[in-house]
Amino acid sequence: MDQASLRTLLENVASGALSVDEAAEALARLPFADVGGVAKVDHHRELRCGFPEVVFCQGKSPAQVRAIAREVLDAGPVFLGTRATASHYQAVGQVALDARYFEEARLVVVDRREERPSVGHVVVASGGTADTPVAEEAAIVAEVMGNRVTRLADVGVAGVHRLFAHLDVLRQANVVIAVAGMEGALPSLVGGLVACPVIAVPTSVGYGSHLGGLAALLAMLNSCAAGIGVVNIDNGFGAAVLASRINHAAAGAAGAAG
Repeated sequence: MDQASLRTLLENVASGALSVDEAAEALARLPFADVGGVAKVDHHRELRCGFPEVVFCQGKSPAQVRAIAREVLDAGPVFLGTRATASHYQAVGQVALDARYFEEARLVVVDRREERPSVGHVVVASGGTADTPVAEEAAIVAEVMGNRVTRLADVGVAGVHRLFAHLDVLRQANVVIAVAGMEGALPSLVGGLVACPVIAVPTSVGYGSHLGGLAALLAMLNSCAAGIGVVNIDNGFGAAVLASRINHAAAGAAGAAG
């Protein structure tokens, strides 16, 4: 349930279109709902945080994800599952024929909103093609969360002129997500070029001493460029959520000022 739905419910009670008992029944499941004893779906999440609970599919069986998806969609129009396999997608498809699977990003999305907002501007820049799965996770999640997204692919520091060709796009952003593996230098470069916040995402792309993304993570944490925040290795989802909140705040402030 979102703010608009809650307001409509209360207005219906006030006008007499809905009885107090009917409203109480509708609100009974609002805090959370138990799903087969294996999950508790937080139906209050959107009221608190602005977006429904997102389901981390890794470690869950397809049947469990299917049951959770049914519960989420019974209460609202959006389901988002991360780290999903084709089996998870097929299971969700049994209760939502309109489910979409983004294989590279490992996302399952059901979006039944009549209006899909797209505010502000988030730029997702990735160092190399091998970083695309994480960058796409960030980009798609940000789009589902109502942000206008521009993708800049393969703009790593080994060919720095490729990034410089997009300076105008970078400087129009409210926030930049910089995704990179190897030595993880891209966020530092971007951070020295823009005035907006930069969210650095290290990826597990690289050779042996890269240590599965640890080298990139430490490099990003030790960046000399200011205005950079760092999320965990391969965490495109976490970067997208943070970027969405920054972008919505910036877009809202710009709207209020206008």
